[in-house]
Parts: sequence; structure tokens; C-alpha cells
Amino acid sequence: MVGMRDVAKQAGVSVSTVSLVVNNAGYVSDDMRAKVEAAMQSLNYIPNELARNLYRNRTNTIGVIVPTILHPFFATLTAHLQREFASRGLKTLLCSTADAATGESEYVNMLQRHMMDGIIMAAHTEHQPDYWTSIHRPIVAFDRILGAGVPAVHSDHETGGRIIARQLIDSGARHVVLVGGPRSQFTKSTTFLTVRYHLTVEQMLADAGIACDYVEAGSVTDVVAHEATAAAIFERYPDVDAIVGSDVVAAVALQEAERRGIDVPGSLQIIAYDGTMAAELAGKRLTVVRQDFPAIAAALADQMDQQIEAANKPAGKSASKQSDGAVQAERTEDSADSADSVDSGQLGIVIPVTFVPGETTR
Repeated sequence: MVGMRDVAKQAGVSVSTVSLVVNNAGYVSDDMRAKVEAAMQSLNYIPNELARNLYRNRTNTIGVIVPTILHPFFATLTAHLQREFASRGLKTLLCSTADAATGESEYVNMLQRHMMDGIIMAAHTEHQPDYWTSIHRPIVAFDRILGAGVPAVHSDHETGGRIIARQLIDSGARHVVLVGGPRSQFTKSTTFLTVRYHLTVEQMLADAGIACDYVEAGSVTDVVAHEATAAAIFERYPDVDAIVGSDVVAAVALQEAERRGIDVPGSLQIIAYDGTMAAELAGKRLTVVRQDFPAIAAALADQMDQQIEAANKPAGKSASKQSDGAVQAERTEDSADSADSVDSGQLGIVIPVTFVPGETTR
């Protein structure tokens, strides 16, 4: 097996010079570099990736923790993240907490032992903020606040909620049913940012005097429960004239409405929140509030790059780059008070959402 010593001998240089060329570290003259590269090609030398990573104190692997990849949202997010990291020369190690007994703890342990460079945390966690802030390794949160100093990326859920509420108010909706996860997540101190769109819709509909009920569909990992809940809405609320939920909920609600002979959108409006492929396979083109998955993935990767760079820099130096299309969160006067769950200064990078009218709203 050809090694650095063989390359050094062939090129007539020292082993340290070959190491500098292989690891692209330190100064090597153009003449020396050309000799080394010619020797590498002549000997068909393939650098030892593990050795290179140890030299750089990098693994080029990012852990991505999601609740489950059965849900279309997390399947789509994971696909975009893997594509984004691959474009940056990084590998993705996936953990689905619903499908792995050890869950996030195993990944955190791997991160602390430098077996990966960082973690994207996009799953529910029972750990308190001091757990995450005590790790002192690159971590980026998605759609949740893990603690001071842990950067976060999320969609502009409050704007998404305002868009939905305005559509329903302007179209004359009288009884709206929102479908989502456990209501226990909807506390003033919640760090789960997706609830902001539900809270915003509820507040605006209440101000407009429109009836609104919230139906729990179980954990995001229980896709079957979401389907069953969407189908049961019509029995529980026979006068419902608008349903809002994830792409899965919206698609099942549309199919159930058509089975019952309910005119959509004449008698019932349906709005999906996410904009994954599931929204395109419902039978009719669903009206959706679409989250920008490419921009989310790019922002998460940018934040991870900054965290890794900062971890390898002397104290006091930090980066401030952010993705195109992303904005730093700010408190806006028209934000619903009930959606004020965490201090706005902690919100991090906010990715705009898009309203895409379809065939299920008036």
C-alpha cells in the first residue's frame, strides 16, 4: 500500500511537505506542490481520509436528529439537508428519535467524543436548556429554542398564521377547526416555535368573532393518528366550514369531504401548512402555506459552518454570515400577544413562508 513516505521519496521532498500538500495546510511553493502532486498521481496514492480528518480535528459528518422520517415534513427536510451538506463536502448521519431507542443522547455522546462535527436538533427534547448549553460543541436548533448561545432557525410561523387567518376571515369562514400536536406544547414558555402559527390564527379569529376549535392529533411521530383525527372531524363538528392542519391532515380531510359529498371549497375550505409533496397528491391542488425547505437547509448549514468555525477559532472571534432569504427575528407590533412564547432576541434566523392558493379555498 502506497503511503506518504513513498510519495516523499518519489517527489524528493520530506514527508512533512507531502502532509502539507495532502491536508492543504501551511505554505508549500508551487514547484514543491507540483512535484508532490505528480508523485501522488504516478503512484496512484489515495490519501487516508481518517488521518486527514484527525489532522484537521474534523470528521466532516453532521448529525441530524428528527422525530421520524415517516412524516412528510421531516422526510422533506432531511432530503434537503442531506443535499445541502453534500454540496459542502459533508456527510449526514440521521437519527429518528421515534425509531431509535437511544435517541438524541447517543448522538450527543458521539458529538462530545468528536465522532461528528455538529448536530442539527429538529426533534422534541425533554432536556432542559442547561443540558444543551453545557455541551460546548456545535449544535443548531430547528423550530425550537434550546438555550442561550445555541443558534436557531425556523420558518416565520407568525406570518404563516396571519396569512391563514386573513384568508379565512376575508372568505367568510364561520367555524374553523385547527389540527395539530398536543396542546401541552402551547404554553407561554414553550420553546417549540411551530405553535406560533396556531396561536396567531386563534387570536385573529377570536378578534373577528369567528368560532375556532383546536383538535389534538397526537405526536408528530404518529402519522396514523393524524389521519384518523382528520377523518373524525366531520362527526365531531358537523358545521365545520374550514380545516387547517399539516399536509397529511389536509389531504385526508379533503378525501373524507369528497367521500361525504361535501363541496370543497364551496362548503368547506381546507388549508395545508408545510407544502411537501403530500400536498400535491391529495386529489385537488391544496391551498398551502409553504415552508421554504431549500432556504431552511441552507440557513441551518450556514449556522453549522459558523459554529464549527467558531469552535476552531481563538476566543473572541465569531462569524456573522446568514443565508440569503433569511432574516434576523424582530418583534413586530402586529404579532399576536398569545404567540409571545419566548423572548424575541432568542429567535435566531427566520425563514419567510409563502402562501400558495389552490383549489381548496375561496
